[in-house]
Amino acid sequence: MGELGQRLRQLRESIHLSQAKLAAAANTTQVSINRYETGHVKPPLQMLVWYADYFDVSVDYLVGRTDAPQGRLYQCRPKALGENQTIREFVDQCFDPRGAIHDRFRDALIRVLEEAELTPGKKEKGSDPS
Repeated sequence: MGELGQRLRQLRESIHLSQAKLAAAANTTQVSINRYETGHVKPPLQMLVWYADYFDVSVDYLVGRTDAPQGRLYQCRPKALGENQTIREFVDQCFDPRGAIHDRFRDALIRVLEEAELTPGKKEKGSDPS
């Protein structure tokens, strides 16, 4: 059983729920729940999101990207923000030509847009497919 299956089983067992009862709540079958937990089948994204909402954990936790189960109460703060800075203040600084971050933000945005334009295989909207 992989990490995903172990976490799905632990979450179910933590609230003393049988596979059959969880399957009924998820509108699926007990066999599907068993296959997810044993690792024989990977749940589709829609089912992972359902699990995350039902158990109030993040999808990152389910798939093993983090050991912190933080669910809907989790608040992500971009590293670019200082500890005492709000998102609104950050955005205001980005667009204020006198702001300390304005030039760095402008250069980063231009670089991202140039890289997107130069990415091979990407077609612009409205371009001729031939």
